[in-house]
Amino acid sequence: MSANIKTSSNSTILKVRSIMHEIQKVIIGKEKIIAKTLLAIISKGHILIEDIPGVGKTTLALAFSKALSLNYNRMQFTPDVLPTDVTGFTIYNKTTGNFDYKPGVVMCNLFLADEINRTSSKTQSALLEIMEESKVTVDGITRELPKPFIVIATQNPIGSIGTQMLPESQLDRFIIKLSMGYPDINSEINIIKSKQNNNPMSQVNSVLSTDDILYMQQLADCVYIDDKVYLYIARLIEATRKHPLIKLGVSPRGTLALTNMAKSTALIRGRDYVIPDDVTYIFNDVVEHRILLNSKARINDVTVKSVLAEIISNVPVPEINM
Repeated sequence: MSANIKTSSNSTILKVRSIMHEIQKVIIGKEKIIAKTLLAIISKGHILIEDIPGVGKTTLALAFSKALSLNYNRMQFTPDVLPTDVTGFTIYNKTTGNFDYKPGVVMCNLFLADEINRTSSKTQSALLEIMEESKVTVDGITRELPKPFIVIATQNPIGSIGTQMLPESQLDRFIIKLSMGYPDINSEINIIKSKQNNNPMSQVNSVLSTDDILYMQQLADCVYIDDKVYLYIARLIEATRKHPLIKLGVSPRGTLALTNMAKSTALIRGRDYVIPDDVTYIFNDVVEHRILLNSKARINDVTVKSVLAEIISNVPVPEINM
C-alpha cells in the first residue's frame, strides 16, 4: 500500500484542492477550519464545533455533504428529542404480522447534530454510542450504518439555560473540536457580496464519491510513522498527564486520534510518512477538549491553549531523515 500512497499522492492533493475550492464557495476565509474538517473525515473521526450561532456551522456540514456526495441528515436537538428519534424504532405491521424497522436520522453518511448540548443526557448517550460503534441496535437487531459515517455536532458555548453539557468521557468521542469564529472584515464583505441575488450553496459541485473517501481513508491508514515520531506523540500525551496544572490528561483514545490525524495530515500534504510538524499542526484541535485544568490553573486564569503551547515548546522535537 505504501507504493499506492506514493502513486496516489498527486491525485490526493488534486482531490483535496478540489474539495477546498468547492467548500470555499460558501465558507469564506476559513481555510484551516475546512482543511481540519476534511482531515477528521479522512481519519474516520467525528467533529465537534463549539461556536456562537450564525457563523456557518450548518453551512459547513451541508457544503461537505454536497462536495463529497454524502447522504446528509440534520436534527435540531431539543429537550424533547428521544433516543428513538436518533436510532430509529420498530412498529408492528398488521399486514405482514412482523415488526418493521423505521430508520432514525443517523442512517446517512453525514449527520449534523445541531446544538447537541440542548438535548437530554439519554439522547446524547444514544448518539455517542452510535458514533463509537458505527452500528444501531434496536430491539436486539444490529444494523450497520452507511460508510463513511461522519457526525458533525455543534454546541453553543454562550448561555447555559436548558443545556446538558457533554461530560469529558463523551467529549473524548470526538476526534477534534473546532471553533469557526467571526470572519475578518474582508471575508465579511465577500460573504455579503456572495449572498446578493445568489445562493452560493447551489454553486457547490460534487467532486468526490463515497468510494473516493473510503479509498483516502485506506491510504491514510497505511501512512508510515517512524519510531521517533511514535515516541514524540507519546511524550506529548504523557506531558498532558503529568503537567502540574492539568487535572485530567489525554486518554489513550486521544493518543490514537492524534496519531490518525497526523497520518491524514501527511497524506494530504503528499507524503507517505509522518513528520513532527504533522503532529503539532493538529495537536491543539485534537487535545484541547480532552484536557481538564485544575483549580490552581483556574484561579490564575491559565488557559488550556497556553498550557498546550508550553507542552509543545518543552517536548523535544525529533529529527527525521526520510
